Amino acid sequence: MTLDPANPFAAPSTLPYGLPPFADIRDEHYEPAFEAGMAEQLAQVRAIVRKRDMPTFENTFVALERSGELLDRVSNVFFNKSSADSNELTDELEERLAPRLAAHRDAIMLDAQLYWRVKSVFEGMSADEHLAPEQRYLVERWHIEMTLAGAGLDDEAKEALKELNASLSTLTTRFEKNLLADTNDLAVHVTDESELDGLDAGERSAAAQAAADRGLPGWLVTLVLPTGHPYLAALTHRPTRQRIMDASRARGSRGGEHDNREVLLEIVRLRARRAELLGFPNHAAVVTADETAGSPDAVAEMLLPLAATAARNAREEQRDLDDMNPHEVLESWDWALYTERVRQAKYDVDTAALRPWFEAERVLQDGVFFAATRLYGVSFTERTDLVAYHPDARVFEVTDADGTGVGLYVLDLYTRDSKRGGAWMNPLISQNELLQHPVVVVNNLNVPKPAPGEPTLLTFDEVSTFFHEFGHALHGLFARVTYPKLAGTNVYRDFVEFPSQVNEMWMLWPEVLENYARHHITGEPIDPAIVQRIRDSETFDQGFATSEYLAAALLDQAWHTLTQDAAAAVQDVAAFEAAALDAVGLANPAVPPRYSSAYFAHVFSGGYDAGYYSYIWSEVLDADTVEWFRENGGLTRENGDRFRRLVLGVGGSKDPLEAYREFRGRDAVIEPLLRRRGLD
Repeated sequence: MTLDPANPFAAPSTLPYGLPPFADIRDEHYEPAFEAGMAEQLAQVRAIVRKRDMPTFENTFVALERSGELLDRVSNVFFNKSSADSNELTDELEERLAPRLAAHRDAIMLDAQLYWRVKSVFEGMSADEHLAPEQRYLVERWHIEMTLAGAGLDDEAKEALKELNASLSTLTTRFEKNLLADTNDLAVHVTDESELDGLDAGERSAAAQAAADRGLPGWLVTLVLPTGHPYLAALTHRPTRQRIMDASRARGSRGGEHDNREVLLEIVRLRARRAELLGFPNHAAVVTADETAGSPDAVAEMLLPLAATAARNAREEQRDLDDMNPHEVLESWDWALYTERVRQAKYDVDTAALRPWFEAERVLQDGVFFAATRLYGVSFTERTDLVAYHPDARVFEVTDADGTGVGLYVLDLYTRDSKRGGAWMNPLISQNELLQHPVVVVNNLNVPKPAPGEPTLLTFDEVSTFFHEFGHALHGLFARVTYPKLAGTNVYRDFVEFPSQVNEMWMLWPEVLENYARHHITGEPIDPAIVQRIRDSETFDQGFATSEYLAAALLDQAWHTLTQDAAAAVQDVAAFEAAALDAVGLANPAVPPRYSSAYFAHVFSGGYDAGYYSYIWSEVLDADTVEWFRENGGLTRENGDRFRRLVLGVGGSKDPLEAYREFRGRDAVIEPLLRRRGLD
């Protein structure tokens, strides 16, 4: 199939850094570009396997890495749009494309002749002295990924595998679309302003704007992806808090067309069946076989002891809250409010009251960008001449200290009904030397948008999220590799969060904080005494924070360590979830998991299946690295250049733990994490 040359995806973009020509892209351009892209790549792979020459790195792996350029171009743009600015047409197209793209991937990854070529080079690699380290690593990655995909199975098993993959692709897409629709439907509508008591003017403005955008009177509290909502820490009207919590926890599990329970049960069953077909006891074993953890047992060995300590700490915190709580029972919708009151009483810190010091543009320019400039010497210039995919999305050019272009950074800050919840980074173009690709990355956040003319004031957690996601962006921007497969953040899932978590440290670093945390009206800097009290309270409420996270991580493991027979026997999602949390000592009604199953997008539609443990697994490296920065002078170019060269810059071109050892001089130790979370 030949793509119409007039289609914007038909050729690489001529815009700076290859930025996709968003001004020219229409919804009708996607499907023909996908069709042509899949056909083109299959033809390229067929040409590889038909070669009569013996397999070599050049005629097999370089040829594979050159394949699929058109498909990559359209995929990166489309899947960012379907997450950040979806509509009925893109939703419908994504559901239709899901099984076709799964079949396309299977046609490559399960090709017996291609696997023979890959395996031949892999097995002969030890005798080949000419391959560079990055080339050897590329061969290893292709070999293990094809093996775990099922390339070594017989034809009958492969056909069964293809059917499972097609069904799973459809189900995970449906889960995401159901969740977005139900999240929008369950937004809490308020018509009496007294029911919003405790929210500041900026928060009320955002809620009023959200209501106006839907043509509703009053105020609309839109839901966030996690169970807990930021407004719960400030709202004094208890029924409103309960309405928000009840709405959040009801997502995907209240019956009707957007109910996700049967969808997720079928996902779990099919994943367990696929694992057995691949020769593994469960889906988690398949996933962790290609992660730094190595096995579900290794995950459990780390998480279960932490869960016991976190649950104990949460119970101690709960007793402190009971002294503040005037109600007979402390409910989940009370925890955040009374935690803030205890924090104020113990440390004289009110994080909700800090929002006037966290104006979004100042956080971006004088905080996020400032820290990156001091560390890495890069500068950021807004390119208003370049059009992004949505009017709210902004484009910045990133350049090195010597004026060399690094890439483009796209920021999409605000929430909207067409954007899925959470915050994330996507590559729009991934750097690699083989195809001479530049790099363009996008950060998506979900900050409520205030009414026109009102400032965007961020919460403490939103500032932390901003720094976190920008850490992913830096990883994508700085990686310099030869081959597309190893580009950017294409590293193990339980390593990828490490660089982004490290970047969070600069949020409260004195030199950075003093530069951006200024009152949006008066310009006065944030009181250093308040900052010190924040630092003094860093382990405060960590029992709750660690418990809610581990509850979700262990729930993910519980679903994905089920055998095929055990998965088939589960009929009641709520009962399974309750039993799983009880089994690990985290069944505390006042501390619900960060995500319950029916809205656990990370694991049922977001690629973190059996991998939500990755955040705390990566945090071991993160906490250890933060100590290294503190021991070596902190925010300096020398430190930044070392971290960039040895960690961020290598992308996925070498074993990540090897890269870490080269940076740190040893393996990571867990003690800094335990101290950070009050678990020592």
